Amino acid sequence: MTIPTFSPIQPATVDWQETTPVAVDFDDPYFSRQDGMAESDHVFLQGNRLPERFRAMAAGGIFVIGETGFGTGLNCLLAARDFLEHAPDSARLHLVSVEKHPLRKADLARALAHWPALCSLAERLLAEYPAPAPGFHRLQLHPRVQLTLLHGDALALWPQFHHPVDAWFLDGFAPARNPDMWQPELFAQLARLSRPGTTLATFTAAGVVRRGLAEVGFAMHKRDGFGHKRHMLVGKIEGQEAHPVSATGHILVVGAGLAGATTARALAERGCQVTVLDPDGIANHASGNLAGVVYSTPSAHLTPQNRFYQQSYGHALRWLQRHRYPAHPEDGNLNGVIQHYVDERQQDKLEQAMTTGAWPKELLQPHGDNAVQLLGGGYLRPARWCQHLLNHPAISQVSARVVSLQEGAPARVTLENGETLSADAVVLCTAGQSQSLPGLGWLPLKHIRGQVSYCQATDASRRWQQAQCHGGYLTPALNELHCVGATFKLHEDHTHATDSDDEENLAQLRHHLPALWQELGGEHIQIVDRRVAFRCQSIDFLPLCGPLPVATNNPHRPAQGLYLNVAHGSRGITGTPLCAELIAEMICGQPLPMDQEMIDALAPARFILRKRKKQPEWMP
Repeated sequence: MTIPTFSPIQPATVDWQETTPVAVDFDDPYFSRQDGMAESDHVFLQGNRLPERFRAMAAGGIFVIGETGFGTGLNCLLAARDFLEHAPDSARLHLVSVEKHPLRKADLARALAHWPALCSLAERLLAEYPAPAPGFHRLQLHPRVQLTLLHGDALALWPQFHHPVDAWFLDGFAPARNPDMWQPELFAQLARLSRPGTTLATFTAAGVVRRGLAEVGFAMHKRDGFGHKRHMLVGKIEGQEAHPVSATGHILVVGAGLAGATTARALAERGCQVTVLDPDGIANHASGNLAGVVYSTPSAHLTPQNRFYQQSYGHALRWLQRHRYPAHPEDGNLNGVIQHYVDERQQDKLEQAMTTGAWPKELLQPHGDNAVQLLGGGYLRPARWCQHLLNHPAISQVSARVVSLQEGAPARVTLENGETLSADAVVLCTAGQSQSLPGLGWLPLKHIRGQVSYCQATDASRRWQQAQCHGGYLTPALNELHCVGATFKLHEDHTHATDSDDEENLAQLRHHLPALWQELGGEHIQIVDRRVAFRCQSIDFLPLCGPLPVATNNPHRPAQGLYLNVAHGSRGITGTPLCAELIAEMICGQPLPMDQEMIDALAPARFILRKRKKQPEWMP
């Protein structure tokens, strides 16, 4: 039977037997009743010789641990603690763990309470713990420790991961109770992702596991098990162990809007020195509206496009929380977004997203009879978010316009004044202006004019707390002004604001939300100001994020040192943090934060490749 790569997640059902969580489906405890922490240390940390290997790491080194069953996260937290204690201060740890049936957050918190020695890391895990949605979820346990949780079946998800692993934790319920996981297909994936010096350890000594791992190239040995378990297994791919060093350097980011600010921050946090180039300053184009809404478009269909909308939403919420933004009421609030049904088709789509479990209740819930609520979303001031992100000692800003690019090592840009700048990489975050650069006219981008109306708050409207989406959107007051918008004009290119666009915004509000239109003043709504900007959108509605193809006649070879992060449309606040991490990890040579299907769906080269073959089945 073929296992679907991505499907709705069924969280674990837990039977608490005194202080021990037991998985009902497998009738097996999550950790040793005798001493869970001691067992994990003995089997996984000592079995892989992690303390000594961490001490031997070079400055700037990267160590990757793969795990086949996340469970309570105990193994990962112990590994993170040992890494922070023993590894060089400039080294980085990536934990990658699969879980088919993740614990609910309340059960996870109850389990982690057993180990106060891990409280600081456990608090970070709980703060960033994702909703039970399918796919890859990137979390940060510490500035130097990343955790990528893969929600779904291990046999389906490991093929979507492509970075070498240095040590394996083969954890999961016992082979006799969970035989579906301990399969030759899984052992083959472990071997594919291993390299000389890669080790593994597992609590089981079952012959089928030992023989299966030996067949794919691991030199297997028994050693004393923990407690009452007589034996456990350890293994290694023969050869000299070597750890790559993170490829930090000087990076040029062109553009200081949402895409540029998030990209610059992601690179700076990985040790790069970043120069942001923008002749117009911070967020003075499409990212410069008074308010923007943190939201997504839920769907029951788990295509790469819809999964990007879901995973980027959760990722954006983690970024905002991590960076403590918004911290002031005048910067916005993340208290949920109300999405009103505009027609039966949208209602069916949103209700299917909930009833199928594709969007879990932690993210999406009914709100009355004619709306849903996106939990965790909200509204904020995009320009201030950009300023917040760019406030980092490794980021500098230069007012300059780029007029041409040159690939290479180093990559180069030429400025409007004729000056040439070089860097280890260049990332274009220039939205629709990217097409004006030589050689980039082929980019399939749409420029969609939008006008937002800024309306004076009233006594009634000042009580509004949540952003409302309908055919347009409406935000609570910021600086006594509500954002009402926005028009969507694909075939207009003028930049001046018009009274007719304001009338269109208010008419749409009146049609979909007549009570709120009335509270805002009804026929006497006072428009204080308005703003015109151009959304940049691709023809398949996904961003272009990844290496720039060297030429349209050679899409398989990326231009050396050149990257794109553009076309976020009206979802810039939501989509840019995940895309920024993808670009940063590509440049720095670290594990990527999303699955290969999604990486391919975002790759700028997809439009060139699509002309040469039939449209992929996943395309909308």
